[in-house]
Amino acid sequence: MKILNVTETYAPFYEFGGPPAKVEALSRGLVARGNEVTVLTADWGITERITAAGKASPFFESNFGWEGEDRGVRAVYLPTWLKYRVTSWNPAAKGFLRERLSSYEIVHIFGLYDLLGPAVARACRDKNIPYVVEPIGMFVPIVRNVRLKRLYHAWFGKKMLAGAARVIATSEQEVEELAGGGIGKEKIALRRNGVVAPERLPAKGIFRAAKQIPADAMLILFLGRLSKKKSPDLLMHAFSALPAKIEGRAAHLVFAGPDEQGMESKLVEMAEGLQISERVHFTGPVFHEEKWAAYQDADVFVLPSLNENFGNTAAESAAAGTPVIVTENCGVAPLLAGGGIIIRHDEKELSEALRKLLGNEELRTGLGQRARLAAGRIGWEEPVRETESLYRKLAEKR
Repeated sequence: MKILNVTETYAPFYEFGGPPAKVEALSRGLVARGNEVTVLTADWGITERITAAGKASPFFESNFGWEGEDRGVRAVYLPTWLKYRVTSWNPAAKGFLRERLSSYEIVHIFGLYDLLGPAVARACRDKNIPYVVEPIGMFVPIVRNVRLKRLYHAWFGKKMLAGAARVIATSEQEVEELAGGGIGKEKIALRRNGVVAPERLPAKGIFRAAKQIPADAMLILFLGRLSKKKSPDLLMHAFSALPAKIEGRAAHLVFAGPDEQGMESKLVEMAEGLQISERVHFTGPVFHEEKWAAYQDADVFVLPSLNENFGNTAAESAAAGTPVIVTENCGVAPLLAGGGIIIRHDEKELSEALRKLLGNEELRTGLGQRARLAAGRIGWEEPVRETESLYRKLAEKR
């Protein structure tokens, strides 16, 4: 099949969090199954990446901006004229859709609250090409510019979702959110995310040494965007309630991830006010091998999100054999049962769960082993196969 995936952010711009990695994994999986996949996305600085790489570039210029190919997946990076946070205006999309859209059998739009998805959806409706929308946890506007998000739904989102052949949810929790928002359950397709650990994990101690974290510290890891939705502030307060030392080891907390709306500076100020700043570390974004090294060196991984459609980082940490603490608001929570502790979005519960895990090495070891087994059952093979099957069904109806 000829498939067009549409996403505001894509590799190599992994600093935008889960969406680039997710679309990349699905696209590569579909290509491996014999499909032809193109990713249409925005250019967030390809020229700078080429310059920084200082070697032969996989990208070339075309009529629509930069294009590149990796592992069989063709990516088109539309020039960005204006941008606001993770939303951009890409006028070259009009020419691309006019010249190339008709060659695709199915279109998959990832995310909401951007201008690229609605433009592609409108063109698909005009050309009678089926498309699916995957909100990736953005459907419910619970934090950050709630009023603007509601306006977006009124102007663009409602029409885009209404015209979609299917709306994809990645957890039962997201199914209920979509249905509660007026989308018929017969139109919602449930397909989880996946996770795959590298064949060989980095040796223990690499991340700690690189970030100057004591080798004997009791290490708690938060890895992801420092955003209000993911509640790093809740974790900070829960950590401050712990003893400075547990089982004779100093307790340290690491926030690894890109800053969002100045959250990092707020957390730094909070750590100073709580008088724990010497045991709290901010590493910035970590990717690829460095990310897996962080999972390896953590004693406990925490994802305390207010709302999370899935929670890939928790699944990745489990795949590395690190016990996890996740809130019940994370879609991945039921899949990791037995490999961690599931709590309410509550500071006291989180602090108690941390105290329980950090104070019991036998419990951490057992949960880590079960976490790895649980993660081994949620690879990308099944989601890719289900996605391809859905595409074929919708294309045949056309």
